[in-house]
Amino acid sequence: MKRILVVCTGNICRTPMAKAMLQREVEQAGLSERVSVDSAGVYAVVGGRASRGSVNAMAERGLDITEHRGKQLDFRLMDEADLILVMEESQRRSIFMNWPQALRKTFLLSEMAGEHADVEDPYGMEQAEYDKTAVIIEDYVRRGFPEILRRLGVSG
Repeated sequence: MKRILVVCTGNICRTPMAKAMLQREVEQAGLSERVSVDSAGVYAVVGGRASRGSVNAMAERGLDITEHRGKQLDFRLMDEADLILVMEESQRRSIFMNWPQALRKTFLLSEMAGEHADVEDPYGMEQAEYDKTAVIIEDYVRRGFPEILRRLGVSG
């Protein structure tokens, strides 16, 4: 089983959305038996539910993230992951400072789609900001999925 780990700051806004969208892509590609997706935060709201804005944005896409609970990034998660996708450069730097051995498998989500941009955190903002963030994540996930599979060494 190949493991994708998506990482943001609190693990209650962006990564629950990215995880749900990546899981959908994995399922649609018929790869559920070969690829798993998890999420964590560098400063996680441990046990926290996905933010209301994220839940609403995913419900618009037919995805239910109400069962999500925030999880702290730790050595086990980093070690088990085959590919780590972060939302911002600051998260990649945090990983490098704490787990330098994981840097070779750590990328911005946007890099999978051939770009180099942070996905800004909508935490505490209006629903419209969560919706805009969801559109950005969805675009990166869809365009980047072939590259994600290539980096995992999985054919779809």
